[in-house]
Amino acid sequence: MKISAVIPAYNSAKFIRAAINSIQAQTSKVDEIIVVDDGSTDDTEQVVKEISSAIIYHRQSNQGPSAARNKGIELANGDWIAFLDADDQWTTDKIAKQIQTLQANPELHLIAGDMTEIDNDDHLITQSVLAKHQMLENFQHLAGKPIPNALAALVKKNFIPTGTVLVKRQTLLEAGMFNAEIRFGEDLELWAKIATHHPITCLPDILMFRRQHGNNATQANERILIDLVKVMDSIRCYAKQQLVEQSVNPDQLVAEAYWTLGYWHFNFGKRREAAQAFAASLNQKFTLNSLVFFLSSFLPNTLISTIRAIKQQLAKSL
Repeated sequence: MKISAVIPAYNSAKFIRAAINSIQAQTSKVDEIIVVDDGSTDDTEQVVKEISSAIIYHRQSNQGPSAARNKGIELANGDWIAFLDADDQWTTDKIAKQIQTLQANPELHLIAGDMTEIDNDDHLITQSVLAKHQMLENFQHLAGKPIPNALAALVKKNFIPTGTVLVKRQTLLEAGMFNAEIRFGEDLELWAKIATHHPITCLPDILMFRRQHGNNATQANERILIDLVKVMDSIRCYAKQQLVEQSVNPDQLVAEAYWTLGYWHFNFGKRREAAQAFAASLNQKFTLNSLVFFLSSFLPNTLISTIRAIKQQLAKSL
């Protein structure tokens, strides 16, 4: 078993040394480290080359993290790939725990885990993200065994942080790697494709410290919701039969993504865009809720404000 660690980097000079150090400090050795510099304009290249000449460094024009990860997968010599963003860090026994899990469950194609969130000064924000989302206990019971109906679980809530993943390289290639056309949720799309055909698991152990700051991609709401529609539509196309087998309505999956986008537009007063999204939701699957919001999108703002005020007053009086 040979493991390649892939780090996509963009203007990461401030944090990438700590990221690489956390890989080099693993109690179970990683065979190679690949840094794909996605068009940095700072000293990322200099910092990486100062750390070790053994690191595989590849520079490309700015194309986004998906394209950078895909290039790292292409360059990798390992039969297993581990990912780490340049501003995050692994726990020292991350790889060791995953190898141990794989030895106990050799049928697994992907092993993820829990993570702790920290700020720019390494101060704790969230001890366990799985616990934060009330998912930790489920994975504690599984103890590294394959997740039953993993596809259905993933489309309900993406519980796989990319920086904790250890996955077969061949499985990544067969699934088409990361979709560079999708900026947000491309990881969920890929994990869902893998879970459609292969056993996966998520460990209840902290495997990574993820840095939360203003530059995190997941801060942009509207773009996330637009891409979520694309992701759910892609998963429906790829895994419709498997979704049905796992008691998930594929059309409802896409309809709910459109509804969420419509509700975001509605709340921010973008009524034309809201009506379009609610209409698309209704086109996927009719619900009374979508119809009500679709029709409400054509009401005057003053009337909607009045209705909301009345609802708030009623809620206070109950």
